[in-house]
Amino acid sequence: MTTIISASVHFLDVTITNENGKLRTCIYHKPTTEPYILPYTSDHPHHINCNILYEALLRAARICSHVNDFNSERIRLDMSLLLNSYPPNFITKQFHRFFLLNNAMSVLTELNEDAYHHLHQTLLQQPTRGEKNHFNMMHDPIAKPVVLQPKIWKKEVMYPCYLYGTSLTSNLPNQFCKWWQTYYAFTESPLEHIKLMIVGNTNRTLESFLIRKKPS
Repeated sequence: MTTIISASVHFLDVTITNENGKLRTCIYHKPTTEPYILPYTSDHPHHINCNILYEALLRAARICSHVNDFNSERIRLDMSLLLNSYPPNFITKQFHRFFLLNNAMSVLTELNEDAYHHLHQTLLQQPTRGEKNHFNMMHDPIAKPVVLQPKIWKKEVMYPCYLYGTSLTSNLPNQFCKWWQTYYAFTESPLEHIKLMIVGNTNRTLESFLIRKKPS
């Protein structure tokens, strides 16, 4: 550990700055890391690629206390996606989706400080997925231990799996649903009320073939 006296400090992935007695937070980027690397490339189902952008904007809105810092992160994310061959129309659509779902379009179009302050405070107070899981686990664990809770199995839902590939199977779920409705789940069929939840499994990467991690 090192001790420093400065107007700003880095803690985990946050930079905290003292501006005349007011704390300002923004995302800290390590100078030794590649700036435009994404968690994974495009060989994933479409909804996973959508989640990359939404979660990145959500993280930025929670951490950045000032609208200009948030806008810088948005531009940085835009550049990262473009350099990773994401279509510009896709990026624009997902940007609008985030701000529409959070009722903050004026932040995107005008950099409205009041609207962003409301967005920042609202998202900051929402529990994360990990906090929700921790709360559910700790909520009366003696009366309802997790290991003894029955798993819900719905007979009216079927989960067919397929190996996802960008070039060959990107349209398979829609086509499979049409086949299902035409040849199996037609009117008065025994399978008429069976719902499909199609699951796309991703291809194994070279890293998963060559690297074996120790069990946790």
